[in-house]
Amino acid sequence: MKSHRCHRLAWLILIFALPIQARTLVYCAEANPQTFNPQLATDGATFNASSNQIYNRLVQMDNKTMRVVPSLARSWETSPDGKTVTFHLRPGVKFHKTAYFTPTRDFDADDVIFSFDRMRSKKNPFHFIGGGEYPDYEADQMPELIKRIDKVDNLTVRFELTQPESPFLADLAMDFGSILSKEYADNLIRKRKLSDLDSLPVGTGPFIFKSYIKGRAIYYIANPNYFGGRPKFDKLEFLIETDPVKRMRDLTSDICQIDSTFPPQTLAKIRGNPILKVMAAPGLNLSYLAFNVERMPFANLKFREAVYYALNREEYVKEIYSGQAEVAKNPIPPTMWSFDRTTPDYRYDPEMARQLLRKIGIPSGFEITLTCPKVERPYNPDPLKMAKLIKSDLERVGLKVKIRALEWQQFLKKSRAGDLTFSLQGWTGDNGDPDNFLNNLLSCDSISSGNNRAHWCNREFSFLVDRARVTSNVRVRTRFYKKAQKIFHREIPWVPIANNTIFKALRKNVMGYEVSPFGVDYFANVYFK
Repeated sequence: MKSHRCHRLAWLILIFALPIQARTLVYCAEANPQTFNPQLATDGATFNASSNQIYNRLVQMDNKTMRVVPSLARSWETSPDGKTVTFHLRPGVKFHKTAYFTPTRDFDADDVIFSFDRMRSKKNPFHFIGGGEYPDYEADQMPELIKRIDKVDNLTVRFELTQPESPFLADLAMDFGSILSKEYADNLIRKRKLSDLDSLPVGTGPFIFKSYIKGRAIYYIANPNYFGGRPKFDKLEFLIETDPVKRMRDLTSDICQIDSTFPPQTLAKIRGNPILKVMAAPGLNLSYLAFNVERMPFANLKFREAVYYALNREEYVKEIYSGQAEVAKNPIPPTMWSFDRTTPDYRYDPEMARQLLRKIGIPSGFEITLTCPKVERPYNPDPLKMAKLIKSDLERVGLKVKIRALEWQQFLKKSRAGDLTFSLQGWTGDNGDPDNFLNNLLSCDSISSGNNRAHWCNREFSFLVDRARVTSNVRVRTRFYKKAQKIFHREIPWVPIANNTIFKALRKNVMGYEVSPFGVDYFANVYFK
């Protein structure tokens, strides 16, 4: 009996002496990040790789209520005139310790001021690192809005604004509001390695950056000091694969446990797989066909109207989204407050399109180029197929269409530069405010930021959107936004195509994941069953 006990004890000692394999969550990502500094970007691939894993903001949006909730700021108050917002910062928040930086102090007001000063001030040594353009910060008119930022004490920061701004808090929850480490930036100045701030990131978020192999993978480890609680697994890996078929194969083989996106046509097959599950949520998104209205023939409203009539968008929803999306008619999603349900939509009418083209003297066979990205997006699961359907519809009314498909980062670069005359675009809301669509994508001020792909400037539209920003009365804001939507409908800077439902495919043993209506992925609360 004694020998059996000794034998069993020896086995237990051996088992506990063996190293425990660290649990790793692998995410099948559809594209490379543009940078690891979300201040410089507008795309979901970059936000997923940076702001959603590495960084935090003063406030964040709750996925379920779509309300602003605390993050690095534990509370805040706004002055009676709406021009001063004071944030009380969370104490004891640690910056990441990495192979290239060891912090000596906690997060404080200096980090908040530095993060915004980089975008605000051309005198900041980091302002022009990475190109000196901050598209979402500029599109939300932050340069004109923020008058000054003051440090009241180590854990209190005061923003003074030039005017009351209703969406200000929601805007600060956007990715550009991610807080960087001033101490790390100061170290890089001494080392003369300023560009490392954007490629070797240091944040306060749930995961610590380890390394990046472009086109292959990004590696992170769990942050043991995360103020929101240490993640329940040890390592996070982004496996970068642009081919959706290969991503699904990797998911089925347990090479990855969550897929970034998949074609809706495979939905039934995934649901029938006993080792996978599908999660869904209404998306705050929109796919659209943008005209550069500064260039002919798209400067002609009748030409834009003809294209609108020529497109069978209901067929696109069937073919591209397998009926899991809605045909769009406004520049904001129907789930967003102030959506104008009275807006009449343009019907599918090829004969009307032909008549309009003849009326403005467009000859049969007139050639235009349609540009699309090669990679699928949450708002458009198959841009190339959609481009082919658009080509077929337009050629049916006498136009000749050449399709140009670009790699994702090249597509983004050309879109922001205004180099695309006719292109498939899309947007997923960064917060629950209509301003994020109407102002960010269509105002006159958003042309210089690169977010206004149509280069459309309608002063009446921009005036209404600006008026809506300076009041907190939701009824008044709604009235302004509905008038703005009617102008959009009349002037047609884009053809809205679809509002998509967001689907995610996961392994069944993955728990704690929430589908975000903002189309991005958070992994801090994920665990394995």
